[in-house]
Amino acid sequence: MAETKRDYYEVLGVDKNADAAAIKKAYRALGKKYHPDANPGDKEAEAKFKELSEAYAVLSDPDKRSKYDQFGHAAFDGGAGGAGGYGGFDFGGMDFTDIFGDIFGDMFGGGRSRRSAYNGPMQGANIRKGIRITFEEAVFGCEKELEVVIKDPCKTCNGSGAKPGTAPETCPKCGGRGQVVYTQQSFFGTVQNVQTCPDCHGSGKIVREKCSDCAGTGYVASKKKIAVTIPAGIDNGQSIRIRDKGEPGTNGGPRGDLLVEVTVSRHPIFGRQDMHIFSTAPISFAQAALGGDVRIKTVDGDVLYTIAPGTKTDTKVRLRGKGVPSLRDKKVRGDHYVTLVIQTPEHLSAEAKEALRKFDELTGNTLKQGENAEQEKKKKKGFMDKVKEAFED
Repeated sequence: MAETKRDYYEVLGVDKNADAAAIKKAYRALGKKYHPDANPGDKEAEAKFKELSEAYAVLSDPDKRSKYDQFGHAAFDGGAGGAGGYGGFDFGGMDFTDIFGDIFGDMFGGGRSRRSAYNGPMQGANIRKGIRITFEEAVFGCEKELEVVIKDPCKTCNGSGAKPGTAPETCPKCGGRGQVVYTQQSFFGTVQNVQTCPDCHGSGKIVREKCSDCAGTGYVASKKKIAVTIPAGIDNGQSIRIRDKGEPGTNGGPRGDLLVEVTVSRHPIFGRQDMHIFSTAPISFAQAALGGDVRIKTVDGDVLYTIAPGTKTDTKVRLRGKGVPSLRDKKVRGDHYVTLVIQTPEHLSAEAKEALRKFDELTGNTLKQGENAEQEKKKKKGFMDKVKEAFED
């Protein structure tokens, strides 16, 4: 049969100088493709997987690979000192369950970690809740109260789930381990598959007579109000972890945690980026031209800021220490950046309009009284009017 076999390197699609990592990588990729679990009933895929497994068993073992490189398939056909085996191939005591556990465990549910798992204490699941706060509450922190459904051990059965006067029994199917091992024979030997016990669902115990108050679960759910401390400086989307307020653990394991995700409402004036706050502030023509104190809103209240004469619109100013506190150090705060925008008045009295016209005249931005009409008259003169003026001159 040796002469009909393909070269093991060719089977795995690797070079003869390939290292162990390359061989394992090639086997993993091809093995997933042709694994019987991924191709149920496909005899061709099963044959290819057998061929791949045989090639990997040899090339992954330094001693077998050395013999194969020296004698080829004859090394395992009873010649050249080889030993016979399944189909002329010597498995050499190799545990294929370990191979598949290491390589295909994540995909097909096998692996050493599952076989070595035991019915020990496990932490309960986390509970997630959301809470909405204002912009100012996010900046300075606050205290909130959150209503959460929490499971507590049943007082009637003390958490056993069994009717008073009875007790849970050891699961006869798994012997209290919480897992069952299924063994089957295949072309590459004995394969073991470890699964959660279907009778006790992994607890290792069977409750024959269930407690009427908790229906055999051992826990009773009730609504509780939990105090939540929102730290100063928290940002939108961040979460607060409250220890031991999640789901109960199993087999004596600790509770999970309560994770509170914070949503910060938008502010009509302020925006935020990290520890810094941004806003705009209106100023008048007079303030921009003459300078002076302007009132600016901040999260700490209104502050007076002195602007220089001749300030232009979109000028940005920085208010140090008026931003958001750091979550790590409350003494450290970001800054508040303000964009000054010159505001154009929309509703003016007659007196105000006259004052603005006078202002433009004094600054040379408006034609003197009567010049406007003269300029408009000249614009309206046609070609013949200009010819007539030329002859009159």
